[in-house]
Amino acid sequence: MYFSSATTPEQRCLELLSQEYPTMSAASAAIINLEAVLKLPKGTEHFMSDLHGEHEAFTHILNNASGVIKEKVDFVLGKTVSEKERSRLATLIYYPVQKIEELKELGIVNREWYRLTLYRMVEVCRFVASKNTRKFVRESLPKNFEYIIDELLHAHFEDHPKERYYDQIITAILDVGHAEEFIAALAELIKKLAVYKLHIVGDIFDRGPRPDIIIDKLMAHHSVDLQWGNHDILWMGAAAGSPACVAAALNITLSYNNAELVEEGYGISLRPLGQLAEQVYAHVDCSRFAPSAAETAYISPQDTDRIARMHKAIAIIMLKLEAQTIRRNPDFAMQDRLLLGAIDFSAGTVNIGGKIYMLQDTDLPTIDPADPEKLTEEEADVLAKLCRAFMQSEKLARQARFFYAAGSVYRIENDNLLFHGAIPLKADGTMDEVCFEGTEYHGRALMEYCEKAARQGYFAPEESDERQRGRDFLWYLWCGPKSPIYGRAKMSTFEHLFLNEKDTWDEKKNFYYDYTDSEETFCMLLREFGLNSNDAHIINGHVPVLAAKGENPVKAGGKLIVIDGGFCKAYHSKTGLAGYTLVSSSRGLSLRSHEPFESIQKAITENRDILSSVAIFETNRERRLIEDTDEGQAIRRQITELQRLLAAYRAGIIKENNKQ
Repeated sequence: MYFSSATTPEQRCLELLSQEYPTMSAASAAIINLEAVLKLPKGTEHFMSDLHGEHEAFTHILNNASGVIKEKVDFVLGKTVSEKERSRLATLIYYPVQKIEELKELGIVNREWYRLTLYRMVEVCRFVASKNTRKFVRESLPKNFEYIIDELLHAHFEDHPKERYYDQIITAILDVGHAEEFIAALAELIKKLAVYKLHIVGDIFDRGPRPDIIIDKLMAHHSVDLQWGNHDILWMGAAAGSPACVAAALNITLSYNNAELVEEGYGISLRPLGQLAEQVYAHVDCSRFAPSAAETAYISPQDTDRIARMHKAIAIIMLKLEAQTIRRNPDFAMQDRLLLGAIDFSAGTVNIGGKIYMLQDTDLPTIDPADPEKLTEEEADVLAKLCRAFMQSEKLARQARFFYAAGSVYRIENDNLLFHGAIPLKADGTMDEVCFEGTEYHGRALMEYCEKAARQGYFAPEESDERQRGRDFLWYLWCGPKSPIYGRAKMSTFEHLFLNEKDTWDEKKNFYYDYTDSEETFCMLLREFGLNSNDAHIINGHVPVLAAKGENPVKAGGKLIVIDGGFCKAYHSKTGLAGYTLVSSSRGLSLRSHEPFESIQKAITENRDILSSVAIFETNRERRLIEDTDEGQAIRRQITELQRLLAAYRAGIIKENNKQ
């Protein structure tokens, strides 16, 4: 489109808008439709955190929408269908392909089963669709069956009986042999419509076996955002080629005996590290570096020893790299973590905070007491190969870019402030200042500086000073004492590996956690981010809620909601749960606490669901509509622009185009 030099910027915008709405009728119809959308109930949002690689449990919760789908099945069919059949139908919705195969083997699947199943699924789908806008439903329809499903969902039955109408369409589907495809399409649509938006409040990586599978599922989700956890940041740094992050990621991976993630998940060979371990650590005591008994229950003693040697090799490399990173960045204020330099090698002791401790492992063949932080030539060679492999992993690069595209340090949406860790506070509850590159930051400004530096670490030109600084900062966000993503004074990896004194293992939490019962403090933090509403909340993950000991995840007079319920199996005994899902619907907030999940196979063959209990803790005074949300504000702006276009048509400033 040509614009004359006399055209104002506003008129140019209106002319561009007129291409989509070429007539007054089109603009008027759009305004009417948008005004109607504003009066619909807001979409249901689900919040989860600290998934920690537990891909099977996450897959199931994603499929069952944290128990919502079974509730819908029960509501729609509870009066006419048995509990056994409803559970089977719910499982079919979760895993349509696998469940049909299982039912075929049992001899249950026939033409009548297809007909009855399709009828029931359409009824459930109609009910779930009724809770969403027509636009969202239409955008969600599977392309191959778009017209048929639209007809089934939105048909009116004033003039003809529903059963006959359904039967005509379902019979046609059966006759052309597309019943299984249609069941799978309906199942995916039901799951999509059950959750309008998904928020993941950090820590997808580490501990559990396959975080990469979780990320692939999130990448396929219709609407998801991420708030970076410190474990996520670590892998983002590794993908960016940070040597310190690569070493730390492998240190955790091997400590949990999870080399499968690296080698099979991301196609990164650990052979160079294995060769170094065999050459240098074959006759070295590596007992403190062996994975826990739970992690080695299914592998041989020989493999356990091999993993321990690899773990020790990368842990020593990691400690050296961390020291180098700290020395390059004095404003990280982490000089107290230069522990290799605090070792007295002749006495076998280390000085930490002025106290002398006996090292429990002094068999350190790659450490030169005269220069303990220097890598050997062999270590440097292995590290270079590992960093190159991490950066060249296509899958890791794709997933890291997803983290940057869909993620952030914090997010504000619908009066909720989402972040993983903690906003650094002082002992008196005021915001702590942190100095980087000569400038002091606190609160929101600190969070925004951290995000800028994290992006710089991945996107700045390779070999540039900005890239080096950003990669170092990604490591700081993983474990730094004032990192808002980490929220602790130190990461005590050295102490765990080399000392028995458990008081040295303590990773003191930031003062933020001392104020979690203070409504005044959290109202102050919300105001820092421009949230003044009585309905505003901070939603955190990171620190597991010890529900088994009576801890309440809703804190600070309802202003803080901590949704780390112990998704990771290692935390189940501590929390008494296997994760939370926070649900924000048009009617209010509820917290769903999940019981441990056995396996996807048992879910399919035995219709075993994750048992979830629901606690409603905040009910809206009036049902919240789309006009009350951030989406509603965006729609209001769109309506204003359309009203300006309509006025321009009427004033003759913009001409209608009736030929489009």
